[in-house]
Amino acid sequence: MGKLDSSLLEDLVFKHLKYRRSDVKARPGIGLDCATLDFGEYDCVVSSDPISAATNDIGRLAVHINCNDIATQGVAPMAMTLVLLLPEGTTTKQLEDIMKQAGSEAAAIGVEIVGGHTEITDAVNKPVAVATCFGKTSSRRENFEMKPGDKVLMSKLAGLEGTAIVCSDAGDRLDFLTSEEIRHGKSLMNQLSVIKEGIISGEIGACGMHDVTEGGILGAVWEICQVANLGVKLYEDKIPVDPVTVKLAQNLDFDYLRLISSGSMIIVAEASRASEIIKRCEVVGVSVSEIGEVTSASEGCKILVEAHKDEAKDCKSDGKVAGVWQKIDPPDADHLYKAFENLSK
Repeated sequence: MGKLDSSLLEDLVFKHLKYRRSDVKARPGIGLDCATLDFGEYDCVVSSDPISAATNDIGRLAVHINCNDIATQGVAPMAMTLVLLLPEGTTTKQLEDIMKQAGSEAAAIGVEIVGGHTEITDAVNKPVAVATCFGKTSSRRENFEMKPGDKVLMSKLAGLEGTAIVCSDAGDRLDFLTSEEIRHGKSLMNQLSVIKEGIISGEIGACGMHDVTEGGILGAVWEICQVANLGVKLYEDKIPVDPVTVKLAQNLDFDYLRLISSGSMIIVAEASRASEIIKRCEVVGVSVSEIGEVTSASEGCKILVEAHKDEAKDCKSDGKVAGVWQKIDPPDADHLYKAFENLSK
């Protein structure tokens, strides 16, 4: 379930995209969120993503997940298209609720929905939203390259989006959470945008950004290092996580570092710029934490596993042992699917 793994993308998808235009500056690749098109004085940054795992908040998610991709380039999103594929039996109220969410969220971040498509089809058994987002930036902006010694930063919390989805779509089945914990988990849906930290990091001079979608924190870090052909050292005890997320992981037997986390962004920057990014983001109300550093490719991608607190020790369902370095594997199926699967048992 979920997006294809990197090897299948390379073998079955990317290798068949052979035609090249001179006015395409950036193309599809593992860990690359956007394409960039040369429009002369300006570049057009474009990205697409579906919403297929959530039900109750797909209008909100479709806006933020796609706009977040544009923000990874340090660019403010400006417009988007939205396609809705709805199952038979969808009511007019359900459709209107989706569009109310999308319209409200887009307006709040200054993005116009300029087109799309809506249909009822027996090809899906629950609503699916697919959006494409566009941003505009100067074609002469300066780009920085990742290098060993750069700091790895992360905004907000691990597993943020996945926690909100589980609490929103399955709150009535989470008998191990209090009503207040479920309410809090749902409220994390209000932190999905990474536009503020993306633009700030772009202005200061981050050398790499990647929004944390399927595959979670570990998947996002692995992907950004693949793009740069570099390694990384992460420190689990430096990765912030909400107590509700930890409790979900304990009870539903998944790894929150592999849980979808739109609303969190991986940012890589030279040390002095990293400090400035943290300070500037704090001013606008966005928490950013330093969670590791970039290394050479020969050192690989690894994480020093530690417990955040005593009760977190039990939620290392992927075989981690506290206090040792563990290899970070390529992203596989997101643990959101594992959470729902275990919830159904």
